[in-house]
Amino acid sequence: MQKFRFLTAGESHGKALTAIIEGVPAGFSIDEDFINEELKRRQSGYGRGGRMKIETDRVEITSGVRFGKTLGSPITLVIKNKDFENWQKIMSVYAEDFTDEKSFTTCRPGHADMAGAVKYGHKDLRNILERSSARQTAIEVAVGAVAKLILKEFGIEGTSRVLQIGSAVNEADFQAEIDRAKEEGITLGGRFEVIFKNLPVGLGSFVHYDRKLDGKIAQMVMSIPAVKSVSIGDGEIAHKVSGREFHDEMFIENGKIVRKTNHAGGLEGGMTNGEDLVVRANMKPIPTMRSSLNTVDLSTLTETAAHFERSDTCAVEACAVIAEARIACALADEFLIKFGGDSLKEIKRNAH
Repeated sequence: MQKFRFLTAGESHGKALTAIIEGVPAGFSIDEDFINEELKRRQSGYGRGGRMKIETDRVEITSGVRFGKTLGSPITLVIKNKDFENWQKIMSVYAEDFTDEKSFTTCRPGHADMAGAVKYGHKDLRNILERSSARQTAIEVAVGAVAKLILKEFGIEGTSRVLQIGSAVNEADFQAEIDRAKEEGITLGGRFEVIFKNLPVGLGSFVHYDRKLDGKIAQMVMSIPAVKSVSIGDGEIAHKVSGREFHDEMFIENGKIVRKTNHAGGLEGGMTNGEDLVVRANMKPIPTMRSSLNTVDLSTLTETAAHFERSDTCAVEACAVIAEARIACALADEFLIKFGGDSLKEIKRNAH
């Protein structure tokens, strides 16, 4: 059973990105400025490309909120694509506007192009690129901002930070590493960490595979474009150490259970254990680059250079913000399942 659920729609160069959120109880304050600040965070970070100079993402709330408070009905969010001005005919929904401008048939290795074309029977890879583009994560960050506003009412907040860019592991070296890649016409991935604090014990469950919170979080983060691995806490080194070294011992201080380590990353048996939730992920280099890889033209089945579409050199910082938003959605869902009610007042009564 899901309480907080959402659907998104929209293409990279289409008219707008849209989301409908179901399950937000009545009485929560929705701060549009906060959502817009989260969107701004997604667009920031050294190494971003030309699209960020065109778009200044701002959300429009078109349903589910009145006078700043949620009504309990579905919430609709819309982010208009400013670049649609230049793509109106190319991305038109009307048959009479057909054009092959901006069509392409050369796959980009590492992208959804080839598999998507085979799966959906498309000859023009523009039909794959437009939805598989990371542009869709803008509306997901807006949805995540709503989830964060729910969690904030109960003192739960999340942060993120970049741990590595390419081979650079120190923040002071990140910019130089990105500059080098940009000069070479290549892209860089990296590693980031997301932490949520003040979570109650018992979000998630051990009783079924699909109710385990670590599984839900892993799915949320793993499905972000370009993310290739996800770990909870020190999961990536768990195979290298003994049980005595890895598991977090418990002690009693002032009548409360405390721990001196958090190798489990705040999750045990698929449930929160009261420690900080720590999620780390690795993002691959973006597949679209000026220094093209060898590929195949699907229309002729001949070898050629990969298609280039305007892109970032590095977007790890933005990816971390997106992961924050995705994880916030999973946590809001579990929080509402555990302490559910039809209004904020009812949930506060249940949670205390």
